[in-house]
Amino acid sequence: MTRHPFLPSLLLALLAAPALADPPAAPSEEHMKLAARYSAANRGVSFLVLHEGQRIYEDYPNFSGPRRDYKLASGTKSFSGVAAAFAIHERLLSLDEKVADTITEWQSDPLKRQITVRHLLNLTSGLEPPQGVGRFKITYQAALGARCSTRPGSRFRYGPVHFQVFGELMRRKLHPRGFDSVLAFLRKRLFEPLGIEIGSWKELEGQPVLPHGASLTARNWAKFGAWLLRGGEHQGQQLVPKALLNQLTKGSRANPAYGLTFWLNEPIDDSLRRSQPVFQSSDIMAHPLVPDDLYMAAGAGDQRLYLIPSRQLVVVRQARGQLAAVLGRRTDFTDANLIARLLHGKDAEGKTLSP
Repeated sequence: MTRHPFLPSLLLALLAAPALADPPAAPSEEHMKLAARYSAANRGVSFLVLHEGQRIYEDYPNFSGPRRDYKLASGTKSFSGVAAAFAIHERLLSLDEKVADTITEWQSDPLKRQITVRHLLNLTSGLEPPQGVGRFKITYQAALGARCSTRPGSRFRYGPVHFQVFGELMRRKLHPRGFDSVLAFLRKRLFEPLGIEIGSWKELEGQPVLPHGASLTARNWAKFGAWLLRGGEHQGQQLVPKALLNQLTKGSRANPAYGLTFWLNEPIDDSLRRSQPVFQSSDIMAHPLVPDDLYMAAGAGDQRLYLIPSRQLVVVRQARGQLAAVLGRRTDFTDANLIARLLHGKDAEGKTLSP
């Protein structure tokens, strides 16, 4: 008789091993309704939840609908991070290459010649807004002429100029490959494979505005989020390596709560929080009712694409009132209040709410 002396040991090891974790549960219907009502009461026009890639809830209040596309405002910025990931995969650039290697007119400037692609995408380039140009009218050429006031990597400064420089960098990189813009590149590599339809994308001087130009429906924005949660996989094909997408959620020393074009749930010190108005627009940073791994694309007027890997959740929230937000008029909406309702049935203070 053949003996298998290793079988008892194997059996003991299997018995001792921890059971496979159950898949993360979806939010309850009651909690999703609480979150949807909260969004609607604060100018919300869409609220959509995907769990494990499946649409489990959507609401279109305030005379909206699933076919209406809305401006993402600065939620547009996160497409630049993904464009960079594709470009790195295709050996067009690296995060730590000097921008001046391509934008050669910067080579004579002692600060600008130190700026890397990473500095542009995590908003630590040191570039100031161009003088005499409104923030919604900064062309690629105007951005190239912006002054660099601090050592690259040392200070976080939110604004559009970094992304318009990135647009010109990519334009020069992509031209020999037959693409006339970052948008054309993204259409071919990402939007067409995923079936994402862009409602519109604002242009200046024939080039897409990367800081705030895109308009999408909630469903199309959710497709983007679902692909990110899958780590770049689509129908069995890895469109871009997961390791490159993981780079997008790593903060900088200057601002741990901002990765490469995505906001992160990381604590920041009070001096940084007070330094710029953008930090007053969200309260997710280290909030106890918000999952540690939540990250988001965010735009003025509380446009949000939330991603929560540990719960396998993608949440889209869109709203009216972007102009009012740009002018400094805010609603009572906060990220923590929405997420706390969705996941816990509570408000941001931890109070349990009635269905």
